[in-house]
Amino acid sequence: MNRRQVDAYLHRLGAARPARPTAEALRDLHLRHLQTTPFENLSIHLGEEIVLAEEPLLDKVAGAGRGGFCYELNGAFSVLLTALGFEVALLAGRVYGDEGRLGIPYDHLALRVRAVDGGEWLADVGFGAHSHYPLAFAERGEQEDPGGRFLITGAAPDAAGAGAGGQPGAPAGDLDVLRDGKPQYRLEVRPRVLGDFTAGAWWHSTSPSSHFTQSLVCSRVTEDGGRITLGGRTLTVTAADGAREVRELEGDEEVLRVYRERFGIELDRVPAVRDPRNADRNG
Repeated sequence: MNRRQVDAYLHRLGAARPARPTAEALRDLHLRHLQTTPFENLSIHLGEEIVLAEEPLLDKVAGAGRGGFCYELNGAFSVLLTALGFEVALLAGRVYGDEGRLGIPYDHLALRVRAVDGGEWLADVGFGAHSHYPLAFAERGEQEDPGGRFLITGAAPDAAGAGAGGQPGAPAGDLDVLRDGKPQYRLEVRPRVLGDFTAGAWWHSTSPSSHFTQSLVCSRVTEDGGRITLGGRTLTVTAADGAREVRELEGDEEVLRVYRERFGIELDRVPAVRDPRNADRNG
């Protein structure tokens, strides 16, 4: 990542280049990323290729003003943080779904970040509704955050040798991340490289069983600590106190305007959910 790309990325975030890679600088960049760079799966429904490599990710996020899902957002953020002097490790996770069952391997990508002033942090700007600030990686008590009460805890197997939801027992050192008492995902602690997540990204962008192929989402944290989400044509604005305003957008022009004005995303057409089963049959 060259200096021009760093400057473009920081400009996207509305952030100045930090003097040092400190924990406070990480907190600022993390929140700004959530406020400016939406969690979105529009590429899947626009027929755009998702490439997990440094240059395509930087072109999309810092160049084209787009967002992405976890592999893209945390992948790009890891490149920026590394260029700014942070030590960054990519971690693989499996997301808890219905009935507490874990998803596929490489279901999620999160970051373990070390700052120069000590401590390691769980940074995650690619999980939709999650913590606004990085979580202290070694802390095993509850951590209060504007996004909820978070807990990082050891993923211990039960007496029968199975983990939560009847899944195989967790390897030693695996961690569960909980929000408001509900498990969100299980993290491996072994560092990975971006290419390891290619199969997971392919599955989530092509499989009929993936929730990303079944619906449209574009969401970001608002400046007042709430959240704005466009799901298909339904616009939901949630205030920091939990109050919600929901309305249906009327036509393509209004949908494109909301993408542009509320998310900073310029599109030439409205994405539409395509049935991947039909796409397979039709080649």
